[in-house]
Amino acid sequence: MPGTSSSHHVSRRAALAIGLGAAASVTLPGPRAEAASPGAVGGARLGRPGVQVAPGAPRLPKLAAQSWLVADRDTGDVLASYEAHRALPPASTLKMLFADTVLPKFGRTQLHKVTAADLAGIPYGSSLVGVQAGTTYTVEQLWQGVFLRSGNDAVHVLASMNGGVAETVRQMQARAADLQANDTHVVSPDGFDHRGQVSSAYDLTLFARAGLRNDDFRGYCATKTADFPAGGKKTFQIQNTDRLLTGQGVQPYEGLIGVKNGYTSHAGNTFTGAATRGGRTLLVTVMHPRAGYEAVYEETAALLDWGFAAAGKADPVGTLVAPLSEQPESARAADSGAGAAGAGPEAAGAPAVSRTDDWAFGGSAAVAVLAGGGLLALRRRARPSGRRRRQA
Repeated sequence: MPGTSSSHHVSRRAALAIGLGAAASVTLPGPRAEAASPGAVGGARLGRPGVQVAPGAPRLPKLAAQSWLVADRDTGDVLASYEAHRALPPASTLKMLFADTVLPKFGRTQLHKVTAADLAGIPYGSSLVGVQAGTTYTVEQLWQGVFLRSGNDAVHVLASMNGGVAETVRQMQARAADLQANDTHVVSPDGFDHRGQVSSAYDLTLFARAGLRNDDFRGYCATKTADFPAGGKKTFQIQNTDRLLTGQGVQPYEGLIGVKNGYTSHAGNTFTGAATRGGRTLLVTVMHPRAGYEAVYEETAALLDWGFAAAGKADPVGTLVAPLSEQPESARAADSGAGAAGAGPEAAGAPAVSRTDDWAFGGSAAVAVLAGGGLLALRRRARPSGRRRRQA
């Protein structure tokens, strides 16, 4: 994958172990294998390198992701994982944390007239939904731009409404701390390839679980198409980039309810998906498969299938913890102490970014705001291909 560090290569032994699955408890060395972390959030096993799965569980599918996790949304049971706390660039899956933080603050019908200042600082190469300065949008339309098209222009407008990018980053980091997402370091709300911006499969799953408790969050991530303002009374249709939801290029997944995909040329592909079958809802996060563009969706679907087959047959290897704000005071102190060992991207083993990757980290540079007609024409000319080298 372009921009991916050579330190991310999986050993043949680890790849073979994933492909063959596990009929017994497995702990094999993965990339940059580290010692077990007894203080890992969610349980000691989630801090260990390699595949974590209970004895007697169904055979796991063949996977090439650098990190993944399968969990039950309602019980919080983690059914299986691989490098669950490994800190990696999250791409646009970080927008789940942005939405979980900011979405409750504005009503769906609230109006906002976009200014050029709202659109300043969008990283070059960002995915855009087509927000235009001088046009008035409802908050609902802006969130549709975030969830369906992963529009960094919509993100920056909402962040501006929320007190600015810096304030929004501060709030997102505070929300991550409350969720005990200690592997996550937020640099910008859009999820772009900013230096030091990382998360983990465990943390992304926490964000999805928290977000899906909000009806608006759940509704937006499940929306396949929407009409978006094009200036005046004109609109154009936008389609969700979640391929397991729309079926573009891959088979749509039965029972899928969201949640968010992401892509940058540096980070590769990331995806957190949720699906319901037989009254059970599973969450799966897959980060950075080494195969083609569709692999992140194919591996998510395979892990969802495995999770539904394993439900009731596999003991959990960990748990999705509850937010600190929802726990009794005594439990908060204990959980905070247990999670301290894994706090921060350095402790989580975040990969260093080499200077050869500096081109991808343009978050501090403002981009010129395109005029409404030109931007709209650009969006209309763009092919709906997943092969583009832009954030999604």
